[in-house]
Amino acid sequence: MPVRMKRLGWVQIFSWFGLFTMWVYTTSAVATHHFGLSPEVHSGKSYNDAGDLVGVLFGTYNFVALIFAFLITPIARLTSRKFVHFASLILGGLGLLSMYVLPQEWLVLSMIGVGIAWASILTVPYALLVDALPAEKMGIYMGIFNFFIVLPQIVNALIGGWIVHDFFADYAIYYVAFGGLTFLIAGLLTLRIKEPLFGGSD
Repeated sequence: MPVRMKRLGWVQIFSWFGLFTMWVYTTSAVATHHFGLSPEVHSGKSYNDAGDLVGVLFGTYNFVALIFAFLITPIARLTSRKFVHFASLILGGLGLLSMYVLPQEWLVLSMIGVGIAWASILTVPYALLVDALPAEKMGIYMGIFNFFIVLPQIVNALIGGWIVHDFFADYAIYYVAFGGLTFLIAGLLTLRIKEPLFGGSD
């Protein structure tokens, strides 16, 4: 397995662990932390309002991702693909972490960073990987690379509920913030990737 693929694999693991955390636990996090509900409450007007707000937040990050997707290539040409992914993941991590400190009416700002990270996660790792792979084994390696997306989500599905319950007393905002930390780790791991100026592999 090429060195760059191994290093990108770790970036993917921490990125997708954080994404799964956000997707699964944001509603509970917003309901308890921003609407003041008990973790045992899973229905009622306030809980539904929290769910509606999360729908707006998720729509916002997808809209931001749509816009930023058009900016990735020109920014990468001015800097590098590695820099774009590093900066995007850092902004995504800060976005998730900010959900702990921002008031309810400002949570949409958190999603700006998340949307930038989402756009980059969907595209840049593949752009970084493609010129490090032998053409005759491209399909095999791309298939293996997708395991780095699936496995962290499986692991999170198995341990996330236990962590939230036993370590955070069912207050999911702390686990969402932890997802932000995994984004930051993924961003820092991106710095280990060697990106050649004119193609080639590590």
